[in-house]
Amino acid sequence: MRNFTSVNDLLSVSDKDISNAIDIMVKKALSYKADPFMDQSLGKNKRIGCLFLNPSMRTRLSTEIAASNLGMQSIIFNVGAEGWALEFEEEAIMSGTTVEHVKDAAPIFGKYFDIIAIRTFPSLKNKDDDYSELYIKQFIKYAGIPVVSLESATLHPLQSFTDIITIQEQLQKQVSASHKPKIVLTWAPHVKPLPQCVANSFSQWINAWGKADFVITHPEDYELSEEFTKGATITYNQDEALQNADFVYVKNWSTFKDYGKIYESDPKWMLNNKKISITNNARVMHCLPVRRNVELSDEILDGPNSIVTSQAGNRVWAAQAILAEILKNK
Repeated sequence: MRNFTSVNDLLSVSDKDISNAIDIMVKKALSYKADPFMDQSLGKNKRIGCLFLNPSMRTRLSTEIAASNLGMQSIIFNVGAEGWALEFEEEAIMSGTTVEHVKDAAPIFGKYFDIIAIRTFPSLKNKDDDYSELYIKQFIKYAGIPVVSLESATLHPLQSFTDIITIQEQLQKQVSASHKPKIVLTWAPHVKPLPQCVANSFSQWINAWGKADFVITHPEDYELSEEFTKGATITYNQDEALQNADFVYVKNWSTFKDYGKIYESDPKWMLNNKKISITNNARVMHCLPVRRNVELSDEILDGPNSIVTSQAGNRVWAAQAILAEILKNK
């Protein structure tokens, strides 16, 4: 593995069998969870530069811990707050607010670090610009070293890898884990427009894994890009989707076609114990942060069905498995 920006980067792990590659990487992550320091010399004398173009908590901390477990030094740099504003467009006339071009900055980062990890965020103003993934592609083009996505304009692969780890871990605990699980991604209300990154990425990974009945439910006009959802069953009826579900992933996202809008924020879409009662005692997931009693009710988050905390804890092992795979192939 050279870079990690989507599930497709796992293809090198298992001879172009993406589902098997996911399982191999999940096993690797869970082995690190059992023995965090077993590869502590792997990253000796190596540095990872974590570049944040927008704020982070779990992603930042879990990546730092993962790097430390592998013996790496991590350096955090908040690009907008601590450094020059970067320009990403080719042939830009830099007479505005940007001070340094990525084609000048990225090669320097390539000299300072062995791996660069980057977190960007969509503008939610121009779909073509956001979905071009210009920022992360420019770093890959000019840095000359492996690049790891800590979230991009359209995807959040470390989060989705974590989600698969968490689902498989839960299935291993169940006596009747032999049946094909039903996994539901449900839209939730929110007070502001949010990106499609997590929903896109979760859909991409579950479809690539191919070992679940996958259902996406949302209000009309909240369809995601078919590039990521193809293969899933899509319904506007949340109750229908939740019937006999084993896992329910709760996430808000803004509109895709009429880009970055909120058409509604109907509180009836918020998950609660009454809705969970029609599931197969489903485990409930969320990437965090979560707006309590807007996206998810207190009774769910504080109740026995929530695996949100263990899900967040698994962020370390997802990052550690990816960094280790890159280091072993450098």
